[in-house]
Amino acid sequence: MSTQAAASVTNPVIGQLLWSEEFNGTSLNTGAWTATDGNGCQINLCGYGNAELQYYSPNNLSIVNVPFESGTRALAIQARSQTVGSNVFTSGKIDTKGKVQVQYGMIEVRMATPNIATGLWPAAWMLGVSPQTWPRNGEIDIMEMGHKASSRAAAGNPSANNFVGSNVITWQQAACVPGNESCAASTAWQTKNWYVPSTSLANRFVTYRLYWDESQMRFTVVDNGVERNMYDAPLPVNSTALQAPFYLLLNLAVGGNFTDAANPSQVTAPLPGTMYVDYVRVYQLDGKGQVKLGNQTVPEVAGKFGVFTDTTAVNNKLVAGTSSDIFLWNGASSGAGNTAPYEGSNVIAWAYTAPGQWFGGGVQARQARDLSNYRNGTMRFRIKIPANVSFNIGVGDTYTNQNWVNFPANTTTYGLVRNGEWAQGSIPVSTLLGTKVAAQSLLDVFMISSDANRLPTSTFQFAIDDIVWDSGSGGTTTPPPTTPTGPTWISQPTTTTLQFNTNTGSWADVHYTVNNGAQQNIRMRLDGTTNTYVAGGLKIGDVVRYSFTYWDTVRNFAVDTAWQSYTMK
Repeated sequence: MSTQAAASVTNPVIGQLLWSEEFNGTSLNTGAWTATDGNGCQINLCGYGNAELQYYSPNNLSIVNVPFESGTRALAIQARSQTVGSNVFTSGKIDTKGKVQVQYGMIEVRMATPNIATGLWPAAWMLGVSPQTWPRNGEIDIMEMGHKASSRAAAGNPSANNFVGSNVITWQQAACVPGNESCAASTAWQTKNWYVPSTSLANRFVTYRLYWDESQMRFTVVDNGVERNMYDAPLPVNSTALQAPFYLLLNLAVGGNFTDAANPSQVTAPLPGTMYVDYVRVYQLDGKGQVKLGNQTVPEVAGKFGVFTDTTAVNNKLVAGTSSDIFLWNGASSGAGNTAPYEGSNVIAWAYTAPGQWFGGGVQARQARDLSNYRNGTMRFRIKIPANVSFNIGVGDTYTNQNWVNFPANTTTYGLVRNGEWAQGSIPVSTLLGTKVAAQSLLDVFMISSDANRLPTSTFQFAIDDIVWDSGSGGTTTPPPTTPTGPTWISQPTTTTLQFNTNTGSWADVHYTVNNGAQQNIRMRLDGTTNTYVAGGLKIGDVVRYSFTYWDTVRNFAVDTAWQSYTMK
């Protein structure tokens, strides 16, 4: 009892092993990891936002016997001088997004880095599973090497192979300064966050640890049996983003603005260079910590879901500042307003102050919300806005699809009476979603914008309140059928397994239940143009209900298929 009472990240009680990846097989475990294929341009982020020089290829990943440690098998990520398109280097990167997520505990990574000289940038890190944009989702760098010489100066100018650091990056209002428009705040800023070994870290194993609970984080490295702190003291958890689940990433970048290699000619690291990861393990810490497998976005129960409301009775709701954020998009045209709430004590009130300029804002969930049970329902909201102002109401999903519904000036639309006073609009969810927005993965659950063709010509106050999605289904949680628009099918390889398939040529998710149990949401494995996932542990007579979500590469949007049933034979 006394031991537990004194437990903390600095005096931890390490509990049971919650999850591990030992990298002992013959190939990468794609049930837990996804290999990156691209240079960032495929996600409209060429160079991955860091001006990195490599093309990440699954061909640069393998499970091998470690040449310098007999009896050890490990993940090998190899950087090579190899041209793919405009990139003259290739390397490897894997992550557990949508497959494994961790919240609290002790995360341990045993790994060895190559001779990084100038230009190689190995990292073991984590990103928040929130679909919000970086840095609002949070970044935890368990270890990274390859820093610029200027970043190593405060440590006494050690070589790049004798310097390893940790970092935590979150969104902070205080960091919103000119030149840092992302408002990213780094705990490594002007702070000791490193370990300087007396012996080069090249081609030898050390163990990196993150001790993490709801109030503190501690980063350490175990080198030759001695554990040393990266930071002088534990870091306070100063953002709710750090109290949410994260997924894991392992990669070996080449060049970029973190390093002193801004162009290929500045890379001096001997290539090929290989980073080895012996294992990744997650343990309980002081009784805390959890690991969840698969996509954890669970459908909201049918009924009423509150986006922004104080007093309306709902089954579940978002709370601004806790599970959602309210964004004003154009501070040049709008600011805080003074309209009183319609209900309760909270209101979204803005003042429009720049005639001829656009305005907009909205409520964004901090985690993706599955409102598929609301497809046949209605989204209702209260608004107080001058009758002569035309505006749009919209929603958006995590795949960047958006849809908007127009409310013209001086016209009653979707029940909204335009008299300048508080009034209620009621938009059918099917209309609100349109043909593209994925109900099962919503991010922007309410948005408002000016009408680009009819910008306001005078200043005004406006306010929004009591935003509620209503399924209108009396508690029925079965999604209404939709017409499949793409090739999907199932097959039963054995009496205990069921295989889900698509041949849509891009990503695909399968959603399924067994005997009306908990819904599983799985990102399928893509090989060529075919996605597959095999569900196991089944038996004859089991009833499997399933549907697919996939990216339609021809029409360029996400598609939900109809729910279907299959009985195991």
